[in-house]
Amino acid sequence: MIMREAYIERKTKETEIRVRLNLDGTGEAQVETGIGFFDHMLTAFARFAYFDLLLQASGDLDVDAHHTIEDCGIVLGQALREACGNKAGIERIGETFLPMDEALVQVALDLSNRPYLVWDIAPSEGMVGQFPFEMAEEFFRALAVQSGLTLHIRKITGKNLHHILEAAFKGVGRALGLALRQNARYAGILSTKGIL
Repeated sequence: MIMREAYIERKTKETEIRVRLNLDGTGEAQVETGIGFFDHMLTAFARFAYFDLLLQASGDLDVDAHHTIEDCGIVLGQALREACGNKAGIERIGETFLPMDEALVQVALDLSNRPYLVWDIAPSEGMVGQFPFEMAEEFFRALAVQSGLTLHIRKITGKNLHHILEAAFKGVGRALGLALRQNARYAGILSTKGIL
């Protein structure tokens, strides 16, 4: 069995990030970003995808959380792309509805190598702990662009910002886990073009 794993390091003048990702894990996560709510979200993301994830980030939080959150999306996306390899034998498409109390979020994604984000979540402002709500869109855009992911995230219902974001992160994790499942019926790349 081919190991679907990746290790990526990225260091800039604003952030330093290390990610180790195993797509065939059990959902164990060790996350340290300096932003408590973001740690919680990334841990939930990994759990619902059944990814084993080590993510350590230090950034210029004295400025704000923007660089740290966006750069984590960049590095996690790069790790996801590397760990996927050529994507042979995977389902490729994943979708879910994820409820969190009054919140319900729909996620649909395609490991298509055509990066695109549709973020249909309102409101777009507010804080959850030290996490600016608007930064969720930046995180998922970075993840989608770097991994080659077509990603749609839509809020169906919801008022509580914590619940909305938790449903989004868990939903993306769940949908990725489904898309990355091996399909024993087809060993090639699921595309009429034969390549992604």
